[in-house]
Amino acid sequence: MIRAITLDLDDTLWPIAPVIERAEHAVQAYFAEYCPEVAKRFPITAMRALRERIAAQHPHLSHDFSEQRRLSLRAALDACAAPHAHLEPAFEAFFSARNQVELYPDSEAALRLLAARFPLAALTNGNADLGRIGLAEWFCFSLGAREHGAPKPVASIFLAACDRLNTAPEYTLHVGDDPWLDVEGARAAGLRTCWINRHNSAWPATLPPPDWQVDSLDKLHALLQPSQADYA
Repeated sequence: MIRAITLDLDDTLWPIAPVIERAEHAVQAYFAEYCPEVAKRFPITAMRALRERIAAQHPHLSHDFSEQRRLSLRAALDACAAPHAHLEPAFEAFFSARNQVELYPDSEAALRLLAARFPLAALTNGNADLGRIGLAEWFCFSLGAREHGAPKPVASIFLAACDRLNTAPEYTLHVGDDPWLDVEGARAAGLRTCWINRHNSAWPATLPPPDWQVDSLDKLHALLQPSQADYA
């Protein structure tokens, strides 16, 4: 019997690529207005390369995208001898835009229906803020890799969510788009799994299949009618 559901966020409830692109443009616009020397030296492609370099130099921050972003912005400011006073405003420009997401058409209605039947928890490697986005009311909590100290697919983040939901892993369903980070990670931790496959991708041949596969969240709600939700 499924008693609770954990949900990935990025590319599960909304597409993330256009969100990050807009957020990068927001940072560029901030620097163009307040630190034009940074905007000139670090256009969007250069800022992306800088962030990738910072991430490679700090593997211990693989679970903390916000800190990676701050370090990248600080490095850009330092390279231009610009004041660090611009660090937090530039980060806020990014973070504000990063939380202006466009939900997939099925997401909000499906969340409402699922939340009426199951406790929901968000489980993410990203740094989305459900309060800013306007979805917090449907979730008991959001557990991020930064808060937990390690990212999916480590078993401990899934088990920590189960503990907070007060449900055993075998009665908890994890829903996500990534076969390795979400589905295989959850399966290895003992959870039930649902792959949300919005783009008709092929399942990796090297992985055990998920318990369920859907191409939209409303179809998950339909699958989890009482007879299916009791599936053990």
